[in-house]
Amino acid sequence: MADELYKTLGVSKDASEDEIKKAYRKLARKYHPDRNPDDKEAEEKFKEISAAHDVLADPEKRKEYDEASRFGGFGGFGGGAPGGGGPFAGGGAQSGFGDLGDILGGIFNRGGGRTQTQEVRGRDLETEVQLNFDQAVNGAQISVTVPKAERCQTCHGSGAEPGTAPTVCPRCEGRGVEASSQGFFSISQPCPQCGGSGQIIEHPCQTCGGSGLTQQTKRYKVNVPAGVKDGSRIRLAGKGEAGPRGGPPGDLYVTTRVASSPVFKRLDDGNLEVDVPITIPEALRGGTIEVPVLHGTKKIKIAPGTRSGTIQRLRGEGPPKPKGKGNGDIRYRLEIAIPAELSEEQSEAIEKFAEASNGSDPRAELLRRAGA
Repeated sequence: MADELYKTLGVSKDASEDEIKKAYRKLARKYHPDRNPDDKEAEEKFKEISAAHDVLADPEKRKEYDEASRFGGFGGFGGGAPGGGGPFAGGGAQSGFGDLGDILGGIFNRGGGRTQTQEVRGRDLETEVQLNFDQAVNGAQISVTVPKAERCQTCHGSGAEPGTAPTVCPRCEGRGVEASSQGFFSISQPCPQCGGSGQIIEHPCQTCGGSGLTQQTKRYKVNVPAGVKDGSRIRLAGKGEAGPRGGPPGDLYVTTRVASSPVFKRLDDGNLEVDVPITIPEALRGGTIEVPVLHGTKKIKIAPGTRSGTIQRLRGEGPPKPKGKGNGDIRYRLEIAIPAELSEEQSEAIEKFAEASNGSDPRAELLRRAGA
């Protein structure tokens, strides 16, 4: 079980912090209770993923976990024999890292030091907002409605009927955990009597049933910064679910969904691109043409002999870049417009142009190089 937490997130033991974060976000989105209502298996999986992330995302906890794994893992001596000089020799499970049960308790925050006053943070929530292209480019203020668990107004989150108060659990004495011996190791588990809260509610609040939380619908205003992309995440600190028994709230993450533009195509580098048709005479002779920008139009020059697919660029006319780094560019891909049908006058002009070209073949050099 030395690499159990790494397996839970699907990463290797030498994974970087960024790889661990990406793996957690991917799995958290997949198994989040909001996306899997009434699915107990998904809920348990989400808890496992969160617990693994809590350890591996914290450098100190990860170091302790790796050290404990290296010196015997979580199920044996790691090479040391009873009475010998191994890292857990002598039956006391003592080493330079202390009692392994304490290590596990410290890593998972479930150890013997838990008291009834320890606060449990509420769940983070996720929602989405739909933006049109202009709102994404210019920024906007959007309202979101979120159903979530909020602190009960009757008992103020304590879970106890007004006029009463929770009492310390007699079984775990408020620690919320019980330690059981398994061989040479002490394993901490949530107290079965209080469920790990460290408290007993003898007179539950009639409004919330003793949970300290009630389901409510909240409406928030989200300030969408200019230049956001499809899939960007905006964090609203403290707007997630309230923590049980008066614990601090989680955060709300708002994912932006941006509609496409009928004119502009958004590139991966944050710039915009527009397909601009030009006539055959414009391509041959060059000139000045009018093109769209985000707010109105501007003129650009095209050189004589412009080929189809040529790129022209207007710098700084694109959407704002992240972190105030100025604006992106707009690229104009020039495409020569070929008429599907020619009028009699156009056909005569083409014939005259062909005659004036003296029968030159633009493919002659290509065929020569090919040996044809």
